[in-house]
Amino acid sequence: MQDQKPHQIDIPDKLYFKIGEVSKISGLPSHVLRFWESEFRKIKPRRTASGQRSYTRKDIEKILEIKHLLYEQKFTLEGARRFLNTPKRGRAGHTRGVLEDIRAELKTIRDMLADN
Repeated sequence: MQDQKPHQIDIPDKLYFKIGEVSKISGLPSHVLRFWESEFRKIKPRRTASGQRSYTRKDIEKILEIKHLLYEQKFTLEGARRFLNTPKRGRAGHTRGVLEDIRAELKTIRDMLADN
């Protein structure tokens, strides 16, 4: 079995998905998917001739990444937008910076406790 990131799940092997299918795959209500379309430019489902949304696998992968950022990593909408607009190699630096901040804060707390 391949190593998967926490926000990755098995997506059926097909070209296009209706909003109900994406809702079921992602575990998100349809109204959340529609809202996220207006908040994240990276989610752009096509429209069929009858006006139905038609999502690609790439759209679903992006939705799952956003869900992970918002629900598990506790990003704000604006924070998730900024993170997704950061080039991938810059994201590692972002994470490293956060970890360095946490480490420094923990050292400060440790020093305060040691003084008591």
